[in-house]
Amino acid sequence: MPGALTSPGIMVGMSETSGALWHGFADMGAVTASGPFVVTKGEGTRIWDREGKEYIDATAGLWFTNVGHGRTEIADAVSRQLGTIAHYSNFGDIASDVTLQLADELAAIAPVPGSKIFFTSGGSDSIDTAVKLARRYWVEQGKPAKRVVISRTKAYHGMHAAGTSLAGIPLNHDGYGELMHDVQNVDWDDAKSLLGLIERVGAENIAAFFCEPIIGAGGIYLPPAGYLDEVRAICRDHDILFVVDEVVTGFGRIAGNSWFASARFDLQPDMITTAKGLTSGYVPMGAVFIAPRLAEPFFAGGVWWRHGYTYGGHAAAAAAALANLEIIRRENLLAEATRLEGDLAAALSPLADLDAVAEVRTGLGAVTAVQLADPATAPATVVKLREHGVSTRAAGQGALQISPSFVMTTDEVGEMADRIRAALS
Repeated sequence: MPGALTSPGIMVGMSETSGALWHGFADMGAVTASGPFVVTKGEGTRIWDREGKEYIDATAGLWFTNVGHGRTEIADAVSRQLGTIAHYSNFGDIASDVTLQLADELAAIAPVPGSKIFFTSGGSDSIDTAVKLARRYWVEQGKPAKRVVISRTKAYHGMHAAGTSLAGIPLNHDGYGELMHDVQNVDWDDAKSLLGLIERVGAENIAAFFCEPIIGAGGIYLPPAGYLDEVRAICRDHDILFVVDEVVTGFGRIAGNSWFASARFDLQPDMITTAKGLTSGYVPMGAVFIAPRLAEPFFAGGVWWRHGYTYGGHAAAAAAALANLEIIRRENLLAEATRLEGDLAAALSPLADLDAVAEVRTGLGAVTAVQLADPATAPATVVKLREHGVSTRAAGQGALQISPSFVMTTDEVGEMADRIRAALS
């Protein structure tokens, strides 16, 4: 029976949608033709669609639901904060008490002791913040020519102007023109490529090098042995800021019983950009960790950095983050993420034997890429996997993204691998 019409195109009591939503990263013609995949509930490592079908969530939302879905204590913490004060500006000398507490807790787990915390609304904000701070820092140091920022091929650094410009995924910046000047890419897996660029451009003109410990959205590529140490040393030797993008890898995903990949690999970065796992995606929030030497000119007095976000350090988001961090500590989820590193490798590596699979990239952190032999089949394969009760997505050039919540058990990893095998067979 038709539902009651409340506004143009919306019927109460029906599963039809108005078609008004413009999805991110989507062929909207195809979405309109087939209809959206509508998720209505989540619990632990599972999600349900509006028809009540259950799926294993292979991607933890979008790399972020580290503690799993349905954590009511995070919702309760947000509710309590909303009932006290939802948010207040953090500009000037103003701050919420819960935001100050979160900043102190993050500083306590920072890979670089004495780090300062600058809050943002998400990962793309964090990247823009790091780019602006890198350039402004060198101005304060009397070296304004140091403006060039470097990233790598295959890299994804969000979709604001700076992140789009830094992208090592051509399709992500094609069609926009030059959004930001003085940006260069180097080979993602060759430290000598970075050294060669420095020799050509001149270290006196380079502000920072941006590096994902594991290439994420670009296809889940693990760093070659020794690569991170080598590029870190190159940056240090040439007085170039080393910025580690841990929007995906932070808060345990690259584990080794560490909060950050920067700690696992002892990278001692000048800045770390974060978001996703900070709140496990329950509320949008990001943060930039800033090493003491970068912060010093701005904390010495007399210097204004005219940068910030209305919702940076949002009080309710800070409450969510504190509850999320407590769950990770209490349930020892850093160790569970380390367990997943082995579980995923053991269960998913055998998929490389399938004709449909070119290779499986795994063995470092709670992430795996199942690279399809024919990348063009990726969209159809994602839909096929849903038929087998697995929700995932394609990353890079036809790689299936596997990045589950840290609460996924060994048995569930096996179940997920069996379902993926059935779909690909």
